[in-house]
Amino acid sequence: MAENPERNQEGKTRFRPNIEPLGGAFFWLCAFWFVYCARPEDWIPGLHYIPLAKITGAMTVLGLISSATKGKRTLRDLPKEGRYLIALDLLLVCTSVISPVWRTGALFRSLDFAKGGVAWVLTFLLVTNLDRLIRLSMIQAASVSMVAIVSVLKGGRTPRLEGVLNGMYFNANDLAFALVLSLPFCVALLIDTRSLAAKVWWSIGLLFMGVALMLTASRSGFICLLFAGSVMLWHFAIRGRRPMLLLVTLLVAAVLFIAVGHKLKNRFVALSGDVGDEQSAYGSYVNRKALMVGAFNAMMHYPLYGIGVGNFINYSGYWREVHNAYLQMGAEGGIPSLVLYVLFLARGFANLRRIRKRKNLDPEIVLFAGALHSTLIGFVVGAMFGPEAYQLFSYIAVAKTSVMWAIVEEGGADAPVSSKPVRISIYDRAASLAGGRANLLLR
Repeated sequence: MAENPERNQEGKTRFRPNIEPLGGAFFWLCAFWFVYCARPEDWIPGLHYIPLAKITGAMTVLGLISSATKGKRTLRDLPKEGRYLIALDLLLVCTSVISPVWRTGALFRSLDFAKGGVAWVLTFLLVTNLDRLIRLSMIQAASVSMVAIVSVLKGGRTPRLEGVLNGMYFNANDLAFALVLSLPFCVALLIDTRSLAAKVWWSIGLLFMGVALMLTASRSGFICLLFAGSVMLWHFAIRGRRPMLLLVTLLVAAVLFIAVGHKLKNRFVALSGDVGDEQSAYGSYVNRKALMVGAFNAMMHYPLYGIGVGNFINYSGYWREVHNAYLQMGAEGGIPSLVLYVLFLARGFANLRRIRKRKNLDPEIVLFAGALHSTLIGFVVGAMFGPEAYQLFSYIAVAKTSVMWAIVEEGGADAPVSSKPVRISIYDRAASLAGGRANLLLR
């Protein structure tokens, strides 16, 4: 395949192919993650008449079928975490047909969740270089930042931004989780780019994400932010030797908390029993304790196959989900599903540990590995306080760790030999690749 040189600001050259392998399948994979993260049908008028999720999901499945044996990687190369996820999907589907609560509902919900597993496998097969990995991170970060902007502008006066958007962003806690798990990638992209316009965009996006997070008044989301943000600052500001990033982050966080964090502060105060005008917050705390007890009871009564995906709402008697992703998976999928779920998440950390042991890594690998570590730490801690077992953001993060380790192992992430690292802005790469993408799609 012919190659064209791509010249960076230092005048040095890095080569890339004219046409990327399996570009059509990668396009539909990007479309699937964009529709999942951005939910454009929920805030762009008229799009709700088009089944975007079903279209991109179907095309993703076709992409998996067409690329399973044609790419650089095959299904035989699937890492352990991918096999754990496939086993988890199959187990949830199988146990749904023997659910003691509602079999039909559990079956459809488990099949819907399994689409994420298909996208996960396709992500591993298609994302074979650093450019594609960063583009997926851009899609997630840009999509969620747009959701934050729309949520603030459309529902800034809505209590806790509840119901401003539909789908998975309807609930304030789910919206807060999505914001926190995407925030490290926004910061990484802000650091990575040299374009002033891109820096302005990511700065605005981060500001709106912070405002939206405070307006959700989500206690679980804030706890997730504390852990994810601390790890992020350790990687980017302390280890990355960017002291100004630490100072600016702490200053902006303090200003946001003082300006729009009043509701969040009151909800934390309500945990002490001094409810004041936050009676609902204290009642939510009491209900969550009862729901956790109910989830343990479900695991004791149905340890092998659970009560079916999404059925705890009916089973509990409170018509609410248990606010703990591990109990959610254990109660609805059984203990075997919980074990697979924990093993899957643990493999994400194992991949990052193996990456950190390598020397002479590309600076962008180091940067985005820090973002992934921040996201995973934030999720595994925040998941103890939220029903996020089926939200795909954590699965996307583990997929990225798998892809990143594969790129490192294949030798595609070594730093240049020169004393000054060769750095090419991802925005410059995206612009140069746009022409190749158009040619590919027109063929």
